[in-house]
Amino acid sequence: MENKKAPWTAGDIPDLQGRTAIVTGASAGLGLETALRLAEHGARVVLACRNADKAAAAAEAIRQTVPDAELPFVELDLASLKSVHRAAERLHDDFGRIDLLVNNAGTLSRERTVTEDGFETTFGTNHLGPFAFTGLVLDLLRAAPQGRVVTVTSAASAKKGARLELDDLFYERRPYKGFQAYAQSKLANVLFAFELQRQLNGTDARLSSIAAHPGAAESDFAQNFGPAVAFLAQPSLRWVFRVFMQSVEMGALPTLRAGTDPDAQAGEFFGPTGSTKGYPVLNEACEQAHDPELAARLWTQSERLTGVTYQFGEFNGGTAD
Repeated sequence: MENKKAPWTAGDIPDLQGRTAIVTGASAGLGLETALRLAEHGARVVLACRNADKAAAAAEAIRQTVPDAELPFVELDLASLKSVHRAAERLHDDFGRIDLLVNNAGTLSRERTVTEDGFETTFGTNHLGPFAFTGLVLDLLRAAPQGRVVTVTSAASAKKGARLELDDLFYERRPYKGFQAYAQSKLANVLFAFELQRQLNGTDARLSSIAAHPGAAESDFAQNFGPAVAFLAQPSLRWVFRVFMQSVEMGALPTLRAGTDPDAQAGEFFGPTGSTKGYPVLNEACEQAHDPELAARLWTQSERLTGVTYQFGEFNGGTAD
C-alpha cells in the first residue's frame, strides 16, 4: 500500500509558498500543530477560530518558530450557521482562492445541549457546521489549481457502537450518550469526505476530498471526556497514556499528509500505522463509511438542515488574490 520505506514526517511537506490554507480550530492542540507546520513550509494560514484572543496567542506561538508567518484570523463558530456564513463572506472578501481547507475543529458534549439553530451540539459542530462552511467556500477551493479539502475524523467512527441514526440525529428520541454522539458525528465526517469526492467525480473540478484521523493524540481535547480522563491527561501524568497515545506532533501528521503529500489521491483516508499511534499511512475506513446510499441520504439531510446546497456545475476558474 505504501511505496516509501521511510516513514512520512513533517519534513516531507513540500514547499507551500504562494498557497493559502484554512485550518479550523487552529488555536490549540492538533489544529495549532497543523497550522504551525503549514506556515513553516511557506503557506499563508488562515486561523479560523471561535475566540480571537486564543487565535492571537496561537499566531504568536507560531511566530516563535516562523517569525514571518502570514496568519490572518477569521472568526468562525461552527455551532452557529450565522457565524459560518459570516466567515465565508469574509473569506470571499479577502481571498481569490483557497488551496487547502482543513476541517479540524470539533467538540464532544457530555450532556445533551442544542445550538442556536436547534442542532444537537456535537453533531452540529462536528458535521453540520463543517458541511455548511465547505459548501460556502467551495468556489474558492475550486479556484485553486489543485485544491484539497481534508476532513479530520476519528477512530471513534469505526467503533462498534458508532452508527448514524438519520431519523434521530439530534438524540430527541433515544437516550443521549456523549461518546456515542461523538462517534456518530465522526462517522458523519468520513461519510461526508467520501461523498464529497463522489460528487466531485465527473465534474471539471481539480479539487480533492481526503479524510484523516489522528489516532489517540495527547491534546486538550481530553477535557471533553470527563474529569477522570482530563485529570490523567495532565502533562505530568501523560506517561500513563503513552502506551497507546502519541504526541500532538505525531497526531497531526495524518492530516498534514492528506493535505500536502503530492502523491495523496482523492478519496483516500490517512491515519497512523497502528490503531491509535504511529506514522501516517493509508488506512481503511469502516464498512459504514463506504456506504454510498447512507452517505447520499446524509448529504440530503445536511443540505436541508443547513440550507447550504453545493454547486458542482461548470466552473471557469478564478484568479488568485
